[in-house]
Amino acid sequence: MIPVRRRAYPTLLILVSIGLLALAAGCLGTAETDDYPPWNLTLLGDTEIVLSLDEIREMDAVEGYGYAVSTVGIRYGPNRYRGVLLTDLLGMVGGVGEDDLVYVSAPDGYMWVFDAAQVRGEELFTFDENLHEIPSPPLQVILAYDCDGKPLAHDNGGPLRLVVISETPDVITEGSPWVKWVDKIEVRRR
Repeated sequence: MIPVRRRAYPTLLILVSIGLLALAAGCLGTAETDDYPPWNLTLLGDTEIVLSLDEIREMDAVEGYGYAVSTVGIRYGPNRYRGVLLTDLLGMVGGVGEDDLVYVSAPDGYMWVFDAAQVRGEELFTFDENLHEIPSPPLQVILAYDCDGKPLAHDNGGPLRLVVISETPDVITEGSPWVKWVDKIEVRRR
């Protein structure tokens, strides 16, 4: 047996591990908007509106830092996201009353439910770098389509993903509301 081959396995394992960690870290991958099949977002409220990805990209946009932690402690970010405020999208179908709930869902069946305060970026859990809970700075909930200046990669929830952003890169939010592959947002009146 040739000893050189045995030494190659640990090196290969290290390179593969580094690659996997880099992919898990955030906004890596390429995804031009032309790479996606036609993607529509359905907004339901007092009316129903269907928007294409191009129409969403033409709306007034906001930018901020998104940094999340999963339920098992994996961190994603910080990255700079660009997208449309969830409140602006909901305004197109009648807005959100204080007692309403907003259901954000994806084709894979994942769904997250927000109350009116959370839609405005309030009453969300925030953490510091040591994952200690901190008082929440101003937050915004957006439907993101860009990450670090590039179209949101499919591996990172693209073409449309819900993201909680702040003005600084050091605020970590709970990752559960960061719905990937968003295709439907519905206001349910109570």
